[in-house]
Amino acid sequence: MGEFVRVETADGVATIRLDRPKMNAIDARLHGELAECAREVDADPAVRAVVLYGGERVFAAGADIKEMTGLSFAEMSRYCAALQASFDTVAAIGKPVIAAITGYALGGGCELALCADFRVAGESAKLGQPEIQLGIIPGAGGTQRLPRLIGPARAKDLVFTGRHVPAAEALAIGLVDRVVPDADVHTFAVELAASFAAGPPLALRAAKQAIDRGLDADLGTGLEIERMHFAGLFATDDAGIGMRAFVAKNKPEFTGS
Repeated sequence: MGEFVRVETADGVATIRLDRPKMNAIDARLHGELAECAREVDADPAVRAVVLYGGERVFAAGADIKEMTGLSFAEMSRYCAALQASFDTVAAIGKPVIAAITGYALGGGCELALCADFRVAGESAKLGQPEIQLGIIPGAGGTQRLPRLIGPARAKDLVFTGRHVPAAEALAIGLVDRVVPDADVHTFAVELAASFAAGPPLALRAAKQAIDRGLDADLGTGLEIERMHFAGLFATDDAGIGMRAFVAKNKPEFTGS
């Protein structure tokens, strides 16, 4: 447990909780602790799914601008590399990850949400990449993960204007996957995570890696990635458990081995 980020685990679901008052501004300490928590939940076999959560008021309002002001080109190059590495660690968690978005998810906060597999937003949530209004551009995945998710034209709209996108529009353009009442965001995200936690963890990891890595490759390479993961799962106990349960018309109880 760090100063600004902690892990809370129950029934196979880990919540990575950001807690840096008042707006969960992302500074070097926070994103470093975030990466440590991501590695922790990824390595913990008791954790089957993960929720990213900033609390009832706000997910994360963005990077800590005060920390960045005055940095030189060389200093910012190192800072940005470390920030991207932390977010890459979150994106690489080999388990289903759901971002539970309340309030603002702006700038680095939006980029963090993009690292999740699914995004659940409260009805009053607002997302966006407002960096252009500061004379800069997104630096933690906004120009890369965002167009891969919603397409280049819609991503350019958000990045070029820096506007805040309300939850209903975010749902319509595919930036979030579900919109629920504000008070239900964390509960809904945990329930969604729990539905994945009951599944076969090795197959879920393989599916996530095949999809994510395949998207960055040509179709032929992607199919080869899929083939290797598919065949490899036949060396697991879970594959046998699942197929035998199917034949016997029973519910499988996966062991993660």
